[in-house]
Amino acid sequence: MSHPDTAARLPAPPPLSDDCALFLDVDGCLLEFADDPSSVRADSALLASLEAASRRLGGALALVSGRSVASLDRIFAPSLFAAAGLHGLERREAAQAVVVAERPAPEPALWADVVADAQAGLAGYPGARVEDKGRTLALHWRAAPAAEVDARDFVARALARLPGYGVQPGNQVLELRPDGADKGAAIAAFLRAPPFAGRRPVFAGDDLTDEHGFALVNARAGISIVVGDRRPTQACHGLADPAALRRWLGHSPHLQSEASA
Repeated sequence: MSHPDTAARLPAPPPLSDDCALFLDVDGCLLEFADDPSSVRADSALLASLEAASRRLGGALALVSGRSVASLDRIFAPSLFAAAGLHGLERREAAQAVVVAERPAPEPALWADVVADAQAGLAGYPGARVEDKGRTLALHWRAAPAAEVDARDFVARALARLPGYGVQPGNQVLELRPDGADKGAAIAAFLRAPPFAGRRPVFAGDDLTDEHGFALVNARAGISIVVGDRRPTQACHGLADPAALRRWLGHSPHLQSEASA
């Protein structure tokens, strides 16, 4: 189901219930976008809300992000949550468990050449960034809009050099990543095992990369939440921005009482 209307026209999500499994995107969803992703940190209030939610849900809370799991751990330290990174290419079943690579890494020399070519191609655009995540490569032009054309041209050329790769568009970013892994598949994998199995899935996200997750959650009779005004979307509920999502998380009747205890 697609909703082309404004954020205000989508109903707000209901409060979390104890039988939910909660999946949360990070950038643009839990946290505002930043020109420098390496500078992002979760504040103590957000960590308290997430910890309270995880306890209430028996540990059935996972971060599902385009970032690596290592990057997520840095942002949310000292807390440690179950997580899917790189759009589902790596996944940690539960806190303190081993990170599993869902797809093999590309040949190192080829990957190094692709990264170097991307950096050279965007070198003339101050503010544009090439983010090497090891198995995915993101080209950002949020702070350098003029770089978009060259970024798109580079990605089109790079796909011919990377068999089995596709392009994932996002908010002022294009990301090269292996085919066959997405946030919907990551959520489905979590739902096959405790503490997530048998629970009603809830997923909040803001970007095109989150649509696979919305589709999976809708198919499981769950709750899909788009954060922001991006349309069309398969999400059935909407919240205006990350601040609204954080209020929703903190204002859930059960979780609010525990977080403030």
